[in-house]
Parts: sequence; structure tokens; C-alpha cells
Amino acid sequence: MNSASKSIEQIVTLAPVIPVLVLDDPESALMVGEALLEGGLPVLEITLRTSAALECIKVLSRLKGAVIGAGTVLSSDQLSASMDAGASFVVSPGVTPRLVEAALRTRAPYLPGVATASEAMALAELGLSHFKFFPAEALGGTRHLASLASPLPRLRFCPTGGITQENAKAWLALPNVVCVGGSWVAPADAIRARDAKRITALAKEAAALRKTA
Repeated sequence: MNSASKSIEQIVTLAPVIPVLVLDDPESALMVGEALLEGGLPVLEITLRTSAALECIKVLSRLKGAVIGAGTVLSSDQLSASMDAGASFVVSPGVTPRLVEAALRTRAPYLPGVATASEAMALAELGLSHFKFFPAEALGGTRHLASLASPLPRLRFCPTGGITQENAKAWLALPNVVCVGGSWVAPADAIRARDAKRITALAKEAAALRKTA
């Protein structure tokens, strides 16, 4: 099975941490991708926050063993462009009717952002079961998401926003959390310095944060 044929459930269970990356050029992107993959993190989210993001997705989608997603997807046009560039999944900070309709129509593996039980329930009615919980720390942290586990037992989340090496373990201990998203594994200064060894070391530490519940 190649990465493009994986479901979102399969993708988010490949590793405990999904690096959330802001990349400015394809050359740096390849270095970062190789370093993270060597450290044991195969699933990478490339945010559409730079003009080079789609080109970076194209380059990284050819990296053997990596599963590349597009993050900060805000429209159906961005979703289409991301999939055309080689993204295996898409992530959005929130949802709009047009965006979720496009994801369902194209069968793109999709991790929509939610902040409330109502948003999660509305998407669950459409057949979705895995969500990005964003912005995780600002919304009340682990206590907030833990409170949704009992009333929404079939739904699973990837908290993102304020997740660090220090608090990731607490998030991963929640029964309704499958993985976390964070930028700490590939700091901007390490990317600028092309410090692949540091990124690989951080990735190894993150990959060791396995689910405990």
C-alpha cells in the first residue's frame, strides 16, 4: 500500500507526533524530511504558509517512506492544489462547508480542525471520525479534550497548538488522542542552520513518546 492510498486513520496512527513544518525552499525541505524520517517520524505536515509550500510538498512526496500532508488548507482550491502536488492527506485549522464537501467528494484523507463538541458532532454526521483539536492549549488543554472522551467515544483527535516535548506525553495519555502535532521537532533556527543532526535527535525523542492508553 502506498502513502496515497492510506486512510486518515492509518496515517495518524503511524507515529505519536506529526511535525508541523513551515518551509521556505525545497532544498531545506528535503534536508528536514530526511532528518525527521531518520529519527522515526514518517508523517509530515507541510503548512501552506509560504509561497514555496506546494513545491516543498512535491519534493518531499518523492521521499521514500515519508507520508506528506498539506496543512493550513483553507479552501477547496488549496485542497486540490495540495493533492495535485503529491500530498497524501490534508489538514485544516477549522472547517467550512465547501472545504469539507471537497474533501468528501475527492475522498482526500482529511483531518479537519475542530474546537468544540458541536463542530465534531456535525462532522461525525458526515462520516468523519478523526479531527485536529486546535488550538489545543489555548482551548483549555488536556482537561478540555479529556472531557469529550465519554460523550464522544468514537471520535479521535490530534491536538495541535502549544504542544511541546514537555507536555506531549500528557496529551498522548488521553484515550481519545491518537497523536499530537507540533513544530518543536524541527525548530526554525535548526532549519536555517541546516542542522540535520539536531532535528534527527529531536525526532527520535518525539518518536519515543508512544501511546500509553
